Amino acid sequence: MSSKNIKRIGVITSGGDCGGLNAVIKGIAREAFFHKIKSFVIPNGYAGLYNLVDMQKIVELDADRVSRIEASLAGSEAGHSRVKISKIADPKKYERIKEGLKKFGIDALIISGGDDTGSVVMDLSSRDIPCIHVPKTMDLDLQPYSVGGDSSINRIAIFARDLKTTGLSHNRILVIEVFGRYVGHTAFRGGVGAEADCILIPEIPVDFDVVYEHMWKTYSGRVERSDVKAGTYIIVVAEGITDASGQLLYDESAGVDAFGHKKLAGAGRYVRQQLEKRLKDDDAVKAFMKQVGMYAPGVYEIPEVREVTPGHLVRSGQSSAFDVNFGQMAGAAAVLLLLRGKTGTTLVSVNGNQINYMPTSEAIKRREVDVDELALFESLGTCFGRDPQVYNFHLTEQKGTRERHL
Repeated sequence: MSSKNIKRIGVITSGGDCGGLNAVIKGIAREAFFHKIKSFVIPNGYAGLYNLVDMQKIVELDADRVSRIEASLAGSEAGHSRVKISKIADPKKYERIKEGLKKFGIDALIISGGDDTGSVVMDLSSRDIPCIHVPKTMDLDLQPYSVGGDSSINRIAIFARDLKTTGLSHNRILVIEVFGRYVGHTAFRGGVGAEADCILIPEIPVDFDVVYEHMWKTYSGRVERSDVKAGTYIIVVAEGITDASGQLLYDESAGVDAFGHKKLAGAGRYVRQQLEKRLKDDDAVKAFMKQVGMYAPGVYEIPEVREVTPGHLVRSGQSSAFDVNFGQMAGAAAVLLLLRGKTGTTLVSVNGNQINYMPTSEAIKRREVDVDELALFESLGTCFGRDPQVYNFHLTEQKGTRERHL
């Protein structure tokens, strides 16, 4: 289909909810309206796309409906589902999808989601369904920046920072487990934002002896220096971490999701158990507890280690100002890519009057934390579950370049 013939766009958000998606929706709708194109919500992600043919009506994103969407709220007015179309047990699913699009006169789709969503964008594009992909994942594991990442980092930083008050009140060691799957971007940046003492990420196999040594030295020193003998220690843990042997640390009973991925959970519990075991086996702990007036025989013999899992709170609430900005620009730019016939691609960024995009097949390749950067924070005292490394750096003078956010 010629881009000049696009009159009606379907808007889909898929996968997990996060900050910035409502800004994407508003950006799409308003840019489409500017070009005299109508846009419609296809609800419930790819499940809604599959069931479109049976729907009586779909919501048009006209001026009145768009004005009732709050761009600064996380989540999505279009709804979500974790459905992979190729796994739907219906041999005629693609014909059914095309019939649904034809029923409502939808000429093309703009779909916002992560790597799994992107794989379906490629699938649909290969079947002559024009699609543009807007990157969305709080995990930040795509090649381009993804809407939702900045919001989740800010939420993690706030939660971890706020928990210091209860940690200090009870002299607790707090282990905070956060989303991220197989990359540690949000745990790393959120942990740094909260000035966490230790940050454990999938990119670095965890040596728990190193973690324990850093924890005990830092924690005991704080308590001893305090005039009221109060101290805490904060660990931010990404799901998907491994131990020094490469063993993935998670609760296997959690099962798998609709895309066949392991539901990663339980890393925080494992870290807590490892620290508790070492505290109980360390003869110096009992002496310390007596020294600072914390020891109670049979009741309170080691410092308390608590695991905290904010879970979906990290996805919810308010979007960051950055994600509202990026989301609106990304949504609008996706419409412009569609009008230029650049289907099957992923929006990357908008820099001035330049819209950057890339093939979706490249965009959804996993991007991990650059571990070379960690040594800089190790020199500042942060533990990453390994022996501290020397920060080997090079100086480069740059003029007029634009750095990629995060």
